[in-house]
Formats: sequence, C-alpha cells, structure tokens
Amino acid sequence: MAKEKSKMTNVFKIGAAAVLLLVIIGAIFPEEFGDIAGSISSWISVHVGWYYMIITTAFVFFSVFLLLSPIGKLKLGKPDEKPEFNTFSWLAMLFSAGMGIGLVFWGASEPMSHMMSPAAGEGGADQALEAMRSTFMHWGFHAWGVYGVVALALAYAAFRKNENGLISKTLRPIFGDRVDGWLGTIIDVLAVFATVVGVAVSLGMGALQINGGLSYLLGIPNGFSVQLIIIIIVTILFLISAYTGLSKGIQYLSNTNMVLATLLFAIVLIVGPTLMIFTMMTTSTGAYLQEFLFQTLDSGFNNPQKSQWLQDWTIYYWGWWLSWSPFVGIFIARVSRGRTIREFVLAVLLVPTLISIMWFSVFGTTGMNIGLQFPGILDLAPEEQLFAIFDKLPLGTLLSIIALFLIAVFFITSADSATFVLGMQTSNGSLQPSTRLKIVWGISLSAIAVVLLLAGGEEALSAIQSAAIIAALPFSVVVILMVFAFFKDANNERKYLGLTIRPDEKHLDNYLHNTPEEHSEEVQNYIEETSEDKGI
Repeated sequence: MAKEKSKMTNVFKIGAAAVLLLVIIGAIFPEEFGDIAGSISSWISVHVGWYYMIITTAFVFFSVFLLLSPIGKLKLGKPDEKPEFNTFSWLAMLFSAGMGIGLVFWGASEPMSHMMSPAAGEGGADQALEAMRSTFMHWGFHAWGVYGVVALALAYAAFRKNENGLISKTLRPIFGDRVDGWLGTIIDVLAVFATVVGVAVSLGMGALQINGGLSYLLGIPNGFSVQLIIIIIVTILFLISAYTGLSKGIQYLSNTNMVLATLLFAIVLIVGPTLMIFTMMTTSTGAYLQEFLFQTLDSGFNNPQKSQWLQDWTIYYWGWWLSWSPFVGIFIARVSRGRTIREFVLAVLLVPTLISIMWFSVFGTTGMNIGLQFPGILDLAPEEQLFAIFDKLPLGTLLSIIALFLIAVFFITSADSATFVLGMQTSNGSLQPSTRLKIVWGISLSAIAVVLLLAGGEEALSAIQSAAIIAALPFSVVVILMVFAFFKDANNERKYLGLTIRPDEKHLDNYLHNTPEEHSEEVQNYIEETSEDKGI
C-alpha cells in the first residue's frame, strides 16, 4: 500500500507540476509559446502524419474484429453483474463526454470550409458532396475506434480483473509488476498530461464559440478578455457540478445535453432545406462507406495541396482524438460496467458515428446551402458562422439561444467529466475521487485553455489545434500497448472458458442468455486465480 500511495502521490505531483509549468511559460511568453507549439505541431504533421493514419485505422479494424470474435461474449464485470446506468443515460454520457462541443463548433463550419477549400481541386458548390464525406470521416468510426479501444482496455482491467482504474494497470499483461513502479508512474503522468491538454482544447473551442455567438447576436467584443470571463464563469459552474458527484451532476447534465441537442437538431431539420438534407445524408454516407479504405490511408503522396489539407484537418483530428482518449476512455469505462464487450463495442463504435452523420448532414447541408446564397458568411470566423446561418433561418433567434445554452452545458459536462477522470488518475484509480482533487484539476483545465487562447491571439484556434497534435504523439504509443495487453489477457480468458465463434450448447446457454450460478462461479474463480497470479 505504501508503494502504491507513493506512486500516486508522484503522479499527482509530477502531473500538476508539468501543467503549472506550462501555464506559467504560456502566460509569460505567450507569443513564443504559440510559435514553438506551432513549429512542433507542423513537424509532427509532416513527418509523423502517416503514423497517425495507420494506427487510427488499425484501432477501427480491431474493434470490428472484437464484434465478430468470441471475446465479445465476455462481460465487463462479474458474470452476473447488471449495468449501472440505463441505456439512454449511458449513451448520453459517453456521447456528451466524447465530442459534444466539437459537434456544435464544427457542425456547419467544417463542411463549409471543405467545400470552399477542398483537399483537391477548386472550391465551389460542386465540392459539397466531398466536403460532407470528409467531415464524416473525421467524426466517424476513427474517433470512436480510438476511444473504444482505450475504454475497453480500462473497463476490462478494472471490472474483470479487479485492477485500479489507471492507464498503467491495463499494461500488466505485458510489463507485469513493473507497472506498480516508475514505469507505471511515467505512463500515468503521460495520461494525465494528454487528458489536460486534450480537454483544454475543447474548452478553448467552447469559449471561442460562446464569445462568437454573443458577439454576433449582441455586439459583445470578440476577444481574449471576454473569453477569459466566459471561462471563469463556466469554471465556477462545472466545479459546482463536479461537487455533486457522477450519479447526479454528470448524468443530469448529459441528459440535458441530449434534450437540447435533439431540440436544436429537429428545428434546423424542419426549417432548413429538409429534402436537400436527406438527399445529402444518403449520398454522402454511401460515399463515406465506399471510399473508406482508400481515404483512411490516403496521405496525399505527391499532391502538395492534399498533403497540406490533411495536415490542417485529418492529422489534427487524429491527434485530438488520441489526446482525448485517456479522458474519454476512462470516463466511458467508468459508466460501462456490466456491459458485454460486444455490446460495448457495438454501441461505442456505431451509435455515436450514426449521430455524427445525422448531425453534420443537417447542419453542414444547411450551412453550405445558406453560405452559397450569402457568401459573406463563408468569410466569417468559424465560431461565428453557426449564428450567422441561424440568422438566415426562421426562428433564428431561438436557435441561437438554444445553441448558446447547449455549448455552455457541453462545456460544463466535458470539464466536469474531466475533473472526475483526472481525480481518478491521481488517486490510485479511486471511483470516488476527492472534491479537493477535482477542484485542483478543474482550475488547471481552465488555466491551460486560457493559455492556449492567450498564446494564439487572433490565431487562437491554430494554437489549440497544435496542442492537440503534440499531446497525442507520446500517448499514442501507450494506446498501442494497451490494445496488445488487452487482447493478450482477454484471449487467454477466452481460451480458458472454451469460447469459440460457434459455441456449444452450454456456452450458448451461459453467454447468450442469463448466466447460471455454477458458471458464474467458474468464471469468477478464473478471474480470481489470474488476479492472484498477478499479485493483486
């Protein structure tokens, strides 16, 4: 216990010190900080972009493999354990934590940008279909493949193998007891740092768009001072939410997100170009699926225009998803106890992807249609474009108000979830981290978001994107190791239990229906035996 306590103290101290150092440097030398971050990000995009593309694609195919594998019958928890949250709340929480602010920020802006500045060729209305397909790729299976493998490894280790809820513990099948020492400390510090930067990226975007909406609607100045006030106000709100705990604060906020998002979605679908939306959604989904394999590995070889576009968009997104994966992974794992691996992968991979396709079809198609009619909207900053589009629609004021509330609640939910996850990572994987820890990390998240906005100045969005790409690189190695460790352990258990693609009658009865008591004991005995072998 003393060793574990010391380790977690080190994780907290080193992680907090690294964040504090980053905040101080960024606050004192904002321009230099932004320039250096941009240079490092550019180097990674040019020289390591191919690596990001390969591993994110590999995670998607590994997830599909698990759906078809008998490993999918294993439960994330004890054999007879029931899910902690109902299905609606479960899906709402994992989706809200996963990419809520990003969907609102880029919902109309990204397809519009791809239409006017495509990966290849000249911009214009004839690029609309390709613009939508590219957006689907960025927000579809790849993002949730990354989130899914991290969350699955964590949930399996914590709920199946009785490990603490730490990134480092998932690597025990590879490194053994070394994850309890300095190696585990390094891994957990990397996870903490990636979490802080990844979430701060999202919070910075939220502050930008709230400011953009207030500026467009009320004429409030669009600048750092207003964004700072927004971050302070929202920080206070999400710390209050964090104080109430997971079962109340995050669950209620997540459900509120879903209600507001559904309302906004439905109104835009009705008052927007409805027929065009459905036509575009159908055609672009087909294009996304048809060209999936080629586009997912297209690195723009010998095509400077596409290569630059991939660096600005695709590589940024792959970095953002990787930097977010420890946060989203831990949170999704925490709320997924009692689900089977197959149920987990199917929900995490498919449901959010379908929601993203529908969301971008509605807002992207509406945005491109109005943007072509009113070209001035295409020249606005991304954080203002959504509100300019609403201004051209019936019920535009109502839509803008709903959107502002939705962004604010997404902001609070993401930050609230992140303080919980960071508290877990720095308190020996506790499922009930102390309020003090959550407050410390909540303030840290906001401070990093402020630094990114300050360092970027007028190019705040570029600084935010650079941070995501940089934070992802070291942690991507950890994610790869997590996948190998999970498969090694889960496959061994699959062999021990005799699970096959076409199981015999006994296994059909045990795994496709309610598990009998005697088999529950057999599985539990195996779990306890393997845990004892690992010194747990």
